[in-house]
Amino acid sequence: MQPHIPRQPAERGPNRVELDARLSAELLSAMAGARRRAARDGDRQIDTAHLLHSLLEADPYARGVVGDGAQLARLLGYLVQRSIGYGLQWQTTVEDSGAVPVVTDAGWSPAAATAVESACKRADQRGEARAHGVDLLAAFAADAECRAVEVLGRAGVTPKELLDRIDAAAAAERARQDEYGEYGGYGGFGG
Repeated sequence: MQPHIPRQPAERGPNRVELDARLSAELLSAMAGARRRAARDGDRQIDTAHLLHSLLEADPYARGVVGDGAQLARLLGYLVQRSIGYGLQWQTTVEDSGAVPVVTDAGWSPAAATAVESACKRADQRGEARAHGVDLLAAFAADAECRAVEVLGRAGVTPKELLDRIDAAAAAERARQDEYGEYGGYGGFGG
């Protein structure tokens, strides 16, 4: 007999169509992967750790910003262990870092919903129509209480270190743009 896995609603939260138009293809893929991962693991909500895991699988540029090979392997190891031990205490709780109310629409934890909105705002501040994976990473780093930051910390990646890497990558992209007169978003991915 198959165990009952709660179904995640198809909606992603407020204004789903509008939100989809504001996210890069890699970020949309990460969100879909996070939804599948939460359902498969039997978690009540999609949280920032689900998003981080799926983002690292879907976005090579975000993967590169997170750290070197050893650090990335350690991080992925913690994320894989989530469903077989590490993180099991999260299954019966709602991720709420205190940044937003405990209740959200459509199966997203408050911290995850806030992180996606923050990623979109970060893209807006750059004048880009779509948020990228590094925008989501920056949103995670800004919320020291979210599960993604807890997992990153266990792998040896601090929020400050992650933000410094994101800033360095953005500076390198601006230099590339100045040199070649083009801008393709972070890491050359479309904007």
